[in-house]
Amino acid sequence: MAKRHATRRNQVEQAWLAQARHAGQARSYTVKTKRSGISGTTLAYVLCLGLMIGYFAPDWAKRFDRPAASISASSSVSDTLSADFGFCHRGGGINCVVDGDTFWFGGEKYRIADIDTPETHGPRCLQEGALGARATDRLQTLMNAGAFTLETGDRDTDRYGRKLRVVTRQGQSIGAMLVAEGLARTWDGSRHPWC
Repeated sequence: MAKRHATRRNQVEQAWLAQARHAGQARSYTVKTKRSGISGTTLAYVLCLGLMIGYFAPDWAKRFDRPAASISASSSVSDTLSADFGFCHRGGGINCVVDGDTFWFGGEKYRIADIDTPETHGPRCLQEGALGARATDRLQTLMNAGAFTLETGDRDTDRYGRKLRVVTRQGQSIGAMLVAEGLARTWDGSRHPWC
């Protein structure tokens, strides 16, 4: 089929050249024939592009999977969640604060992923219990201060089934606010004594 097409094209070109010669215009017109197939330059570009995609593609996905703790104030994330938070204890709740780093929201239990606060349920000393109560009160105030965002970090849940999230408002971590106020520590992967 391709051979028949090339033959037909040659016949048309020959007829056109004959008419152009007869009219005396053969010098001003030249027929450009198109080669079939891929040129060497095009092939080189395609191969280079394929190699680049194969080399860089695995890293592209990592660029979009950034940790939630790295959210900055210039983040384009809009705060869309809000509730009226009360206090609750170990049992279930709808919208309530359990302690300085744990709360219920919409029937789900959350643990603030970027901090650790003193225990209020079974503190090891009076100082831990008092500081834990202050952290709990402050978290309730911060959660009621306006709309917020729940950002996913490295893990979705902890060993107790609580959802691990970084709570932010206008790009700032609420956990970092508690740390700055001396009511929490930045989470480093393990608990440390408060007494």
